[in-house]
Amino acid sequence: MAGGIREQERTPNIRKRRSIVYIVCEGKETEVNYFKRFQTRYSTIDIRPISSQHKAAIHLVSHAKDQIKQKAFSAADGDEIWCVFDRDSNTNDDLQKAENLAAKHSFHIAFSNPAFELWFLLHFIEQRGPLSDCDAIIKKLDTDGVLKGYGKSKDYYDRLLSSQPQAIERALDLIALHTNNNTHLIHRDSNPCTTVVHLVEMLNERKKQTR
Repeated sequence: MAGGIREQERTPNIRKRRSIVYIVCEGKETEVNYFKRFQTRYSTIDIRPISSQHKAAIHLVSHAKDQIKQKAFSAADGDEIWCVFDRDSNTNDDLQKAENLAAKHSFHIAFSNPAFELWFLLHFIEQRGPLSDCDAIIKKLDTDGVLKGYGKSKDYYDRLLSSQPQAIERALDLIALHTNNNTHLIHRDSNPCTTVVHLVEMLNERKKQTR
């Protein structure tokens, strides 16, 4: 013991860094505007929109793998990687390949069928019938009392927040419906369905834990 200083007193108090949620998504506006609002000073979210040429599900998951190689990703520190994508023109084989690759690398998937805007719609109504595409959802949103004049570049987080519990319940009900019918969720037949709810629940929980 030199100069009366004990060994433990010379050891610096190293704080564990905050965990990071990496979100790799198709859209450069809708998803980015929404998920960035979950960011707090204690909860770090790194959103990575991909270019339009890589919107196929398997390309998005591959892109996530390449992106994380360039980042200081640490599962030991609680980091998570989420791949957010829609049904779009993906075949069931395409979706299966994307799911398999994500599982191989322990990525999470937030899949919407037919489109991400379904998550927004569930804040207002219970949607059980299938929807043809994103435009069909926007047509439902673009009505008085819902999201009149819906635009992909707008930030709807505050408008949706008070109805988020209802959206969570409706999305989980759809997931249970498909599961009970033995319909695979990441599949064209799961229309309508969105597992974005799982990502939202996780982000909400992180906000609680870091207060």
